[in-house]
Amino acid sequence: MFEAIAGAAKSIFLEMYIFADDTETHHFFDILKQKARDGVKVKLVVDAFGSSALRTEDVARLREAGVEIHFFSYWLRHTHKKILVVDGKIAFLGGVNISKSFRKWNDLQVRLSGRIARGVIRSFARSYRDCGGQDQEVLSYLRRKNFLQQTRIKFFGRQYFALKSPLARHYRAKLSDAKESVIIVTPYFAPRRWLVGVLHQAVLRGVRVEVLLPRHTDHPIFDRMNYIFIPKLHALGVVFYLHPEMNHAKALFLDGREGMVGSHNIDPFSFSSNTEAGVVFTDKKMVEELGKIIEEWKSVSEVFTPSMYRPDWFDRLLRSLVDRIW
Repeated sequence: MFEAIAGAAKSIFLEMYIFADDTETHHFFDILKQKARDGVKVKLVVDAFGSSALRTEDVARLREAGVEIHFFSYWLRHTHKKILVVDGKIAFLGGVNISKSFRKWNDLQVRLSGRIARGVIRSFARSYRDCGGQDQEVLSYLRRKNFLQQTRIKFFGRQYFALKSPLARHYRAKLSDAKESVIIVTPYFAPRRWLVGVLHQAVLRGVRVEVLLPRHTDHPIFDRMNYIFIPKLHALGVVFYLHPEMNHAKALFLDGREGMVGSHNIDPFSFSSNTEAGVVFTDKKMVEELGKIIEEWKSVSEVFTPSMYRPDWFDRLLRSLVDRIW
């Protein structure tokens, strides 16, 4: 991503959930400011909550250099996307935020090129417009032909009701059609009842359902949420692989023939109120590469057994609350 920005000649569109000026080896703020001074059109959209650590003086320096930056700020809604488009030709999307806090995490990011990048720009332009962006060249992508079907790229989110969201429809349809295997990679696992039901139905059809999670996440409360659902779905026949390191990747791997990489977690926020970006692909080389990465992660992971986690009183309290509202 850093190298693509360094080579930009015309435009840089960056949308991030977490964007911080604390990277020690790749100084994104410095190169973005330099590119803006060189006459490259630099547009940023960052989430107001996720990027709340951004200092006022850092934002001011970006704007002084000619960078246009907007904050996505809506009640209970966030842009959870992590996308970059350079010169309208090279695009990146996945789970990678920009901050030194994540430098040792496992994650997935996809590099795309050619016509497909216009679909990613369209997603960026939607957030840019919602944040008050006025550049007509950027906004013109909203009036152009929708390239999503032609390019096999799909963007998810922006819906308030989970069962009506594109992401929920995608998961429901694909999991219902799976014939042999389903592998979900996610750092946070808090599925709604409908998703638990779809996963259970897949198991009953004889599909092997696997979920790859970090053994411990970046926060104790997320660990507790994961371990509310892990034993419950384990009892239904879902196999959980617990990775020894923090794994922030988000992926869906179906029957060894279709993959999806995106920014979404398996939680109600990604499936309802957040804006997300993901790419679905059946390209053989891409599928093989994703499968190889997942197998490498599984090879160093431990298969969950109930003896690994003993719930305490707080877990039981949290579980009772979740059962009422989830």
